[in-house]
Amino acid sequence: MTDSTLPRPSGPPGQGPVERARTVALWHDRARRLGLTEQLRPDFGPVTGQELRRLAEQHRELQKHAVPVMELLHQQILNTHSMVILTDERGLILHALGDADFLQKAERVALRPGVLWSEDSKGTNAIGTALADRRATLVHGSEHFLSVNRFLTCSCVPIGDPHGHVIGALDVSGSREGYHAHTMALVRMSTQMIENQLFVARFGECLRVHFHARPEFLGTLVEGIAAFDEDGRLLAANPSGLFQLGVEADALSAHTLSSLFGIGTGALLERARSANPGALQLCLRSGVAVAARAEFRAASLVVAAGRHPREPAGAERTMRSGSQAASPANELPTLGDLDTGDAAVAAVIAKVRRVLRHGIPIMILGETGTGKELLAHAIHQESARRDKPFVAVDCASVPEALIEAELFGYEEGAFTGARRGGNPGKLVLANGGTLFLDEIGDMPLALQTRLLRALQERSVQPLGGRRPVAVDTAVICATHRDIKSMVRRGEFREDLFYRLNGMVVRLPALRERQDLEALIRRILRCECAAAGPMSLAPQTLALFQRYGWPGNIRQLANVLRTASAMAEGQNVIDRDHLPEDFLEDVDPASDPEQPLAPPEAGGPALLAGESLQDLRASVVVATLQRYAGNISAAARALGVSRNTVYRMLKELQRGSIQ
Repeated sequence: MTDSTLPRPSGPPGQGPVERARTVALWHDRARRLGLTEQLRPDFGPVTGQELRRLAEQHRELQKHAVPVMELLHQQILNTHSMVILTDERGLILHALGDADFLQKAERVALRPGVLWSEDSKGTNAIGTALADRRATLVHGSEHFLSVNRFLTCSCVPIGDPHGHVIGALDVSGSREGYHAHTMALVRMSTQMIENQLFVARFGECLRVHFHARPEFLGTLVEGIAAFDEDGRLLAANPSGLFQLGVEADALSAHTLSSLFGIGTGALLERARSANPGALQLCLRSGVAVAARAEFRAASLVVAAGRHPREPAGAERTMRSGSQAASPANELPTLGDLDTGDAAVAAVIAKVRRVLRHGIPIMILGETGTGKELLAHAIHQESARRDKPFVAVDCASVPEALIEAELFGYEEGAFTGARRGGNPGKLVLANGGTLFLDEIGDMPLALQTRLLRALQERSVQPLGGRRPVAVDTAVICATHRDIKSMVRRGEFREDLFYRLNGMVVRLPALRERQDLEALIRRILRCECAAAGPMSLAPQTLALFQRYGWPGNIRQLANVLRTASAMAEGQNVIDRDHLPEDFLEDVDPASDPEQPLAPPEAGGPALLAGESLQDLRASVVVATLQRYAGNISAAARALGVSRNTVYRMLKELQRGSIQ
């Protein structure tokens, strides 16, 4: 079969055969200007093994997220005489996998790891040309510049980092006889998956908003993702997010959460906390309504006497005592350090102490930011295992494709991309100590079965391993989800639930605690010491006391750190030092206890037997209806803060106001 009788790509949308021919001619002319000839033989001089290992380490984050996606992509194109290729930003192949028969053919033209496939090395080819043009590129058959490569058909898409810089490329190359029009679509989708995972990993400690105008697309590859700092400033957005927001990549610093979604950080977290799963609705500045999900997974706040350890960010943290410690053991909090005067917290500590030495698993419930990991550290620190490892795994932030290998470990060669020498896994690392499974409610259902078996049998079998490894570890779990409801819906294994919840404790939300002033003093002393001794002005303390703190202790610490930096050189934090986003939420000009504005003519009126509380509730509901649920607009019309409106709505939901 000749090349002319094969199915041919039409090129980019709107590009017919004539335009395609012109494009290929320009590509070939570019290769000739580089001094290449069509008869050039393949360059079989790859980089050394040592250099390739150095490059792999340099691009470790890219490979971590790309390799599992490559394996999924390979499964979709299995037995099509093709291979999947990952390159760096220059076009040097870092990793490849594919059908054995085609790998032998690819070897003949040096299509293998360690070889550079840039345009100036190989002329027109999908990898080099895609990276040169910064766009998805298909090169088919005779469109390749070098004649030795014309048995190939290749589809390549550049991979961008969260800031839009090209850091590599994903390519599918195969025999030209096996050309399929859908291959490029698969490569595009796979690249988008890698980019979204890189985005989430890069901004895992920031406030992220996942959104889309069509609710069914939320959580898919096409969702928009935007990341914001603690003051609500826009840090980055993925390509879909930039498109939906109507924001140029070079103008990110000009935008905030409020300017893009019409809502401040505190109000968003409060709304996300109280919304039903998947029910969060926001409005873009264009007026388009979007379904959204807010995620905020900053490292747990540690409030302890003395020095304040800074934990490394990431999906998991491991702490050991002695010289191996990431932070020395004497810097970690004890249960006594956590008792700052709140009765509910004191009751939690008392319960934990009663079971501490009996080997009973503990499950910690509480909203995001209430200090669940901090409590887990303190439990470990007062247990008989204090001199052994404390290993924490955030089940929500480790990609599902990797969590099994991270938790149970793997042997060298267990799968493509496995680390040389293997990985013992977190359960083995925690042997003798404590394993903390944060956000256990987000653990994939299939993996729950393996975890239950490992806990019951006190052993794990690494991926690719032949023998089980004995483990002895205390288990502490934490979640902000309603696990019992998940069990009823079949989303969480009932037997695992009863294995983990020997003692269930619930940490109160910050708005429910009575020790706010003590927490503020401790955070200022431990977290903000670099700015010098600090205290709050009376009016600032009053703002803090009336605010709802939807982000809990984590949000309180962020606000205090920002305010301390703004007040550096002074001893007192006043209103001018507070983040603007926080001030927008709390609205200090309005007293949250003052009566709401009276209803307009024709609005709700006080009826016989109605209380003032009843009237206040009626006014809130009527105003929200008038402004189609827009909290900000309703608050402005009523002359109160948004926080007041949220509080009234929560009281209505609890039934305290009828």
